[in-house]
Amino acid sequence: MKTKIIIIYIFLFGILFTACSNHLVGTWNIKKYSTTKTGQASVLLNDIGTITFYKDGNGEKNLNYILSGEIKRDSLPFKWAITDKYIRIDSKGSVFAKTWVLMNTGKKFQKWETTDGSDLLEVLELKK
Repeated sequence: MKTKIIIIYIFLFGILFTACSNHLVGTWNIKKYSTTKTGQASVLLNDIGTITFYKDGNGEKNLNYILSGEIKRDSLPFKWAITDKYIRIDSKGSVFAKTWVLMNTGKKFQKWETTDGSDLLEVLELKK
């Protein structure tokens, strides 16, 4: 009986993880990236490139934007992991490498937020 319950829990966890990650797999346009820091003007960037998530937990970015008059490019590969509330992006040297809170997780639109725990809020909006 205990074995059956454990198998059921493993099965349900697998379905939940697959359902969350399947929404994400594919290429997304980064429609909006904003940063807000207490006491400073907000920065809003639109249509800065694409980010692609593969089923195997890997991905690639193709980002181009201008920040503070400086041209930024990010085409570094990354690894990702997702739960029902968070996504973790691991990519050395990328400003997007961090844990993001999943605010909206639709099939065609995603909104993520992250903070430094102090006074910086970052928002990322993705659209398929």
